[in-house]
Amino acid sequence: MKSNDTPPLILIADDQADVLAALRLLLKGEGFQVETVSSPAHALAAITEKDFDAALIDLNYTRDTTSGQEGLDLLARLQAVDSTLPVVVMTAWGSVEIAVEAMRRGARDFIQKPWENARLLSILRNQVELGRALRRGERLAAENELLRGTGPDLIAESPAMKPVLEIIQRVGSADANVLILGENGTGKGVIAQALHAVSRRADAPFVTVNMGGLSEGLFESELFGHVKGAFTDAKTDRVGRFELAEGGTLFLDEIANVPLPQQAKLLRVLETGEYERVGSSKTKRANVRLISATNADVQKAVGDGRFRQDLLFRLNTIEIHLPPLRERPEDIAPLAVHFLTRHAHQYGKRLEGFEPAALQALRDHAWPGNVRELSHVIERAALMATESLVRASDLGLRAPATAEPRIEDMAIDDVERWLIKKTLARFEGNANKAAETLGLSRSAFYRRLQKYGL
Repeated sequence: MKSNDTPPLILIADDQADVLAALRLLLKGEGFQVETVSSPAHALAAITEKDFDAALIDLNYTRDTTSGQEGLDLLARLQAVDSTLPVVVMTAWGSVEIAVEAMRRGARDFIQKPWENARLLSILRNQVELGRALRRGERLAAENELLRGTGPDLIAESPAMKPVLEIIQRVGSADANVLILGENGTGKGVIAQALHAVSRRADAPFVTVNMGGLSEGLFESELFGHVKGAFTDAKTDRVGRFELAEGGTLFLDEIANVPLPQQAKLLRVLETGEYERVGSSKTKRANVRLISATNADVQKAVGDGRFRQDLLFRLNTIEIHLPPLRERPEDIAPLAVHFLTRHAHQYGKRLEGFEPAALQALRDHAWPGNVRELSHVIERAALMATESLVRASDLGLRAPATAEPRIEDMAIDDVERWLIKKTLARFEGNANKAAETLGLSRSAFYRRLQKYGL
């Protein structure tokens, strides 16, 4: 991506040589870089080869002289190649109708020949600035989905968490690969962020990948990236997660759910440090610290032939066993207060804490969904509370069930949640088998796990 100090590169498309010469002279004198072409075909060829900051295109070429259809077609094709490219259209046969149509199809502005130099320069400068801001925004939007902050909410006062904190302190600064084991919702991602925060890579990206949610067809593209044209939907180049995490930490969540054929591709990167974007023969080297996590019994998966032992050896240089929330009751109240502060701020509520009965209800709950479930419960309480202190009734916690619930007495969401939990228990936490049994794709299954705090 270009910096704001780089001279803007403008593509000009017009079939009149004198127009091209005049615009080239004007723009170069104002500090722009200029490339001129005389036809729509040449404009399309140019945009696939260079990264332009804006395009200034004529609406009329050789096919006719007044309709503007050639220029409108070119506008659409330019946007298909690069949707963030600002396009300004111009024509000597300007009319309100053509201007409106061009703007409706995505043109950023419209200039009629003969142009006013000051207006043309003002439009181009504004569009270059807006275009660069848009591209930065899209880049940041993609990174915000992947990159997490380096100050994790690690609240751990219980004795059960002391070994975890000791390991973080001992190995955090090293580049050793770490495998975090624990039930769903225990905070494995927070531990990964804590390891990153105390490492020498703390100022570099922290990138998370939900391995269980990746389809086999997109596995290589997501991790390693692809080049334009590598497959049918590859409209543009794409940066993979390894490249996004360059110099930082790559967190592979739900690692045990990677299918065997994809495990071999991941193993190659870990062994050699090399990979290629899909569709490219250019080899890249990965400079990342790898942290993985799973809720599955990975040793059993190795014994069953579902997980490669050589891959496990590469992943678990250090193992961290994260206890479930029921084994760290001392952390329930501090975590609840932390989540209440966060959610009260999020929803603009003034909440000072919990009534004693509410705190007791939190301590008595079994927390099958662990810390994630606790966060969801406190979020609900923050929304439902009408007083400054959260009451037990605001939490919405159900009394412990003494028998299996009757499906006919349950809401649809409760039935689905119950069925998913039963199926996961049946297959000892194996998400792939559970999803297959329920007739769900892996991505759809993981969306439901997130929805129900599982």
